[in-house]
Amino acid sequence: MRAGNAKVGGRLRIIGGRFRGRKIPVSDHQGLRPTGDRVRETLFNWLQPVIVGSRCLDLFAGSGALGFEAASRGAGEVIMVERSERVAGLLWANTRTLGASQVRVYMADALRWLTGSARTFDIIFLDPPFDQDLLGPSCALLGAGGWLAPAAHIYLETPADRALPALPTGWRLLHDKKAGQVRYALACFHDEDALLEGAGKDKASSRDAS
Repeated sequence: MRAGNAKVGGRLRIIGGRFRGRKIPVSDHQGLRPTGDRVRETLFNWLQPVIVGSRCLDLFAGSGALGFEAASRGAGEVIMVERSERVAGLLWANTRTLGASQVRVYMADALRWLTGSARTFDIIFLDPPFDQDLLGPSCALLGAGGWLAPAAHIYLETPADRALPALPTGWRLLHDKKAGQVRYALACFHDEDALLEGAGKDKASSRDAS
């Protein structure tokens, strides 16, 4: 991918971690809306206990605000999915500029990408364009497709005047706040089968030890 044709619409400041204070260019692509500093700070305070070494999926990457912040704060792997070729090209260029070797960028439609071969992630960022009804379908595909690790965390962002979509089975809402025109929330996935399997192994180990 090339970033040469991407028109810059401003700069994004990374607010914490290894790249703290670094500023990267953001495309002027219509509808692109980086998550603000205040919301990002709150979100990553919530994620602080689980971010280091985590596998992250930034599904509607856009500016890369969430994915690059995760990489800066110690995520082990960050996958960014972005539909626009020129926006994805700029994400790729910013990855090289920062030296964020754990970040990979895929140019693809997010919903179509979720119909492919699933792999598990610990943290998923869902911040789709506000003018499109994509949050609910994204949650449904994630819930049905085997994308979530046990105890995975899912971030959701939507307009402040819009209700959150119905959460899939096994998801529990942990936080739900508003800041200006934005509503943002964090959910957690509880894989009951994995938890029961783990409990069974623990009991078997206890019996063997006795």
